[in-house]
Amino acid sequence: MRELVVLGTASQVPTRHRNHNGYLLRWDSEGILFDPGEGTQRQMLRAGVAVSDLTRICVTHFHGDHSLGLPGVIQRISLDRVPHPVTAHFPAGGAHFFARLRHATSFYDHADIREAPVTGDGPIAAGLEARRLHHSVETYGYRLTEPDGRRMLPERLAAFGIAGPAVGELIRQGGLDVHGRRVTLDEVSAPRPGQKFAFVMDTGLCDNVFALAQGVDMLVIEATFLTEDAAMAAQVGHLTAAQAARVATESGVRRLVLTHFSQRYDDPARFEAEAREHFDGDMVIAEDLMRVPVPPRRQIASEQWRSRSDPRVSGT
Repeated sequence: MRELVVLGTASQVPTRHRNHNGYLLRWDSEGILFDPGEGTQRQMLRAGVAVSDLTRICVTHFHGDHSLGLPGVIQRISLDRVPHPVTAHFPAGGAHFFARLRHATSFYDHADIREAPVTGDGPIAAGLEARRLHHSVETYGYRLTEPDGRRMLPERLAAFGIAGPAVGELIRQGGLDVHGRRVTLDEVSAPRPGQKFAFVMDTGLCDNVFALAQGVDMLVIEATFLTEDAAMAAQVGHLTAAQAARVATESGVRRLVLTHFSQRYDDPARFEAEAREHFDGDMVIAEDLMRVPVPPRRQIASEQWRSRSDPRVSGT
């Protein structure tokens, strides 16, 4: 299962219907909690998410609506005696804030929190990278990339008479001798592009916004303001819904998730209407406790491989 569990979608001020930020990405065996704002622990309970699901915490920056939930989440990890380590990524310049939040109150500390401060653009873990954004404090966006692989084509395997353990041997060796003929992995499989996910919060437009978003299957991005307040957005380092939508269009995003809405707007339909002027793809206006699946992997049609040494065509 690869999905986003939305725990909160408000901006600086929560509303009656929107909690402060909080986003859990389920990615195979990983559970990555992004920007746990105030109230995240309770939102996790409402969403049916346990702290034992967490393997990483990624904080974009140390403004309260993105980090004040850390004490409760960490103390719950300790209380529930989560048996595995949880790695915490955060801007290195805010390490003193993390230390204060990590030990905000007295508790029996059984949590194995592995601190991994982010010091600049680049990889920070296997498949995970961070890039500096443009905000009033040190801020990073995150991008998760699955390596490209290959998808086995059952009809091609059957055409060559390859089945059972022989399939695994072919994958391991890259080829297999069948009836005096060497069958290569390329002949019985197709490229399987890896999935990509990006998380962009609290930033003005900058090159790294586009770098993070480029070609991703799902982009979770702030849309704090509407264009009518674009000057204010630029002044405080935020995006409008229109800007976020243009980023998605120019970057080839497959599924766009808009969130982090200012309390000054009482109608979320306005964000969708503005974004639709610039993005005609798959778009979600995030709501608290919503679950958004990561789109299925892109697939290259197997028909493109049918002409490659097909024994039914060549007679081999």
